Amino acid sequence: MKFPDALKHLRPADRRDILELQTRIEAFRAGREDEERFKHYRLTRGVYGQRQLGVQMFRTKIPYGRLTARQLVRLADISERYTNGNLHLTTRQNVQLHFVRLEDSPKVWTELADAGLTAREACGNTVRNITASPAAGIDPEEPFDVSPYVQASFEYFLRNPICQEMGRKIKPAFSSSERDSAFTYFHDFGFIPRFQSGKRGFKVVIGGGLGAVGAVAQTVHEFLEEERIIPFMEACIRVFDRYGEREKRMKARMKFLIKDLGLEGFLELVKEEWPSLKHQTYPIDTTLAETPEIPAPPDEGAQPADEARYQVWKAANTFGQKQPGYVAVNIKLPLGNIHAREARELARAVEKFAADDIRITVQQGFLLRFVHPRALPALFNELDRLGLAQAGANSIADITACPGTDTCALGVTNSTGLAAVLEGLILGEFEHLIEESDIRVKISGCMNSCGQHMAAQIGFHGSSLRLGTRILPAMQVVLGGGVSPNGDGFIAEKVIKLPTKRIPEAVRLLLLDFEQRKQPGQLFNEYFQQQGKRYFYGLLKPLADLDGIQDEEFFDWGQGHEYFQSIGVGECAGVSLDVVGTIIEETRQKLSLAEEALQEQAFADSIYHAYTAFVVGAKALLLAKDVKCNTQAGILEDFQEHYVKAGEPELPLEDFKAHVLEMKKTEPGAEFAGRYLSQAQQFFKAVLAIRTRQLQASNGQDKTVIENYYKA
Repeated sequence: MKFPDALKHLRPADRRDILELQTRIEAFRAGREDEERFKHYRLTRGVYGQRQLGVQMFRTKIPYGRLTARQLVRLADISERYTNGNLHLTTRQNVQLHFVRLEDSPKVWTELADAGLTAREACGNTVRNITASPAAGIDPEEPFDVSPYVQASFEYFLRNPICQEMGRKIKPAFSSSERDSAFTYFHDFGFIPRFQSGKRGFKVVIGGGLGAVGAVAQTVHEFLEEERIIPFMEACIRVFDRYGEREKRMKARMKFLIKDLGLEGFLELVKEEWPSLKHQTYPIDTTLAETPEIPAPPDEGAQPADEARYQVWKAANTFGQKQPGYVAVNIKLPLGNIHAREARELARAVEKFAADDIRITVQQGFLLRFVHPRALPALFNELDRLGLAQAGANSIADITACPGTDTCALGVTNSTGLAAVLEGLILGEFEHLIEESDIRVKISGCMNSCGQHMAAQIGFHGSSLRLGTRILPAMQVVLGGGVSPNGDGFIAEKVIKLPTKRIPEAVRLLLLDFEQRKQPGQLFNEYFQQQGKRYFYGLLKPLADLDGIQDEEFFDWGQGHEYFQSIGVGECAGVSLDVVGTIIEETRQKLSLAEEALQEQAFADSIYHAYTAFVVGAKALLLAKDVKCNTQAGILEDFQEHYVKAGEPELPLEDFKAHVLEMKKTEPGAEFAGRYLSQAQQFFKAVLAIRTRQLQASNGQDKTVIENYYKA
């Protein structure tokens, strides 16, 4: 395949992304681009470094996890052509490919784009994949299908200049009903559909999150009209971009900004942004997620190859849709992995038995839709032949786990090996709980919660314990997370840290205790709240006794050597060093983008690029004076203090901050966009003049600045 020829039929935006990635890779390989700056760039293009040197994890961005059969086949083809043939489904309803060579990533993206997929903003400090209840559109309890709203939001924020270089990522989610099966309560933005006076709208929650410090999202609107949700998100993101923390990465999420400002203070800033928005209202095209063609039901139903197993599978893995006469089928994928061979066969089964509308679930599985009951036995036989007919999807036996130390540089312990052991324990000793829909087990290889352990009734995250000079692989046990039947969300509580080889016994103790002592009809989280954290600490405390520790306990699950801790640096941390001259050049690039957007009459985009040019130019000069740059708002204030008040002749301004922030008080029309860009260009000339004088004073020596000084 000739790479340039393959781009000819792609959309212009895709061509531009792919060619830019190719150019940047070539510049990096030739030594013309700093490694850390290149890393910051490639993350926003879905290219993330693995634990293994020389290869990358390549992440796609699939809004609400929706795939067609053709797209699934394309992913399978790519995985065999450029990787190890495995597709890994994530809790963010994405597909990840591992062991991709950096040089192959533009080719991977080209083949994705040809199938209508993208990797743009799949990683990095951007608006990440927008997730939704996998049953959206078929949920018997939903007021309406949220799928078009997710698609519209995805399209609106993709490549949007307001969210390309934020301090940290933003994660939105849409639930199909009040039950909150999309876990909106731990997202930056959460939307739950409602009707009010016959009109569509959403309950809106903001500022949730998992990670080391969990936070339940706060309700800001009990009902927000459907045409106002995208403008509301945009206004919030603008506030986050301007005021959000950038120096301390662990404090850079929106939940911390809301805590610092207070919810009312944050919302007041959001209100101030409203005049500058691209759209005051944004009507949603509800045809963005139309139901595809559904295969005709078979004239006669087939017979299941194994009647007993079929009945268990049918009871555990299927449910009736809101559309009469159709059922949906959950497919359990252990650890979220499926090989390309099975993926292709599954795509063929979908074309034969279901709608061409596959959904990736937050449990790392697939959901097939619009299956006629008469087709169920034949579909079961086909899935069984592929090894995809395991009962217990979305049950206690369907354990969620991130890749952990298999591929992730941040992994502390092996979550996948432990997940396999726990699944064997549950199927061997607690098989009767397969149809128990209340308890979920989730494992993360570190505290960052990619496995969503803080949203589990029983969760674990990777850690370690020191015993003399040796280190034990360990897991922090967390209990009581998840969603209640009425839709209330809970963040799990830390209970105790245990050696990882003792976790199966811990799970055994927890389940036996629950079954023996719970009240009739009592759910696990109700029992946890009744007994209290101290009770469970006491229950598990004997397992924390390290007297008589065995040598085998110094080996992590699935590892053939004694455990040693090897934790890398999270790539989303961004750039770590630079020179002032490079940052000034970035200002020039922002102005170029602003001019291009103005020519395309994308006035709001032009204004925001010009605003960013003001900020970056001011940042460069502040760094030249060793002034730390944390938030964009702080940069505007510090520039006033260190340059404007100092009487720089090139800066005939009285109030730099007010001058720059005129953009948030003005409707983004042609006249203002042109004037604002002209002002930014004049400011850039002043920056160049000031920096020239500074370099003359330092004998032409540019200044290197370190990570903590310039992330804003």
